[in-house]
Amino acid sequence: MNSNVVFEFLGDLILGSTSFVFENIGNLFNNAMILLGFFGLFYWLRLQKKFNDKAANDPNQLK
Repeated sequence: MNSNVVFEFLGDLILGSTSFVFENIGNLFNNAMILLGFFGLFYWLRLQKKFNDKAANDPNQLK
């Protein structure tokens, strides 16, 4: 048994495991991250509007 056999086995093992993940999960993770990003964006925009309205109604606040 030489090192070539070991490295080919490791390469096939890594290729098989990653192809299993990519075939079964696909773009699910990517789509979840995009949705999470949009959720965070709209959440922050809503908070920012609330902060801006509070600042506009407070005459003693430094600007």
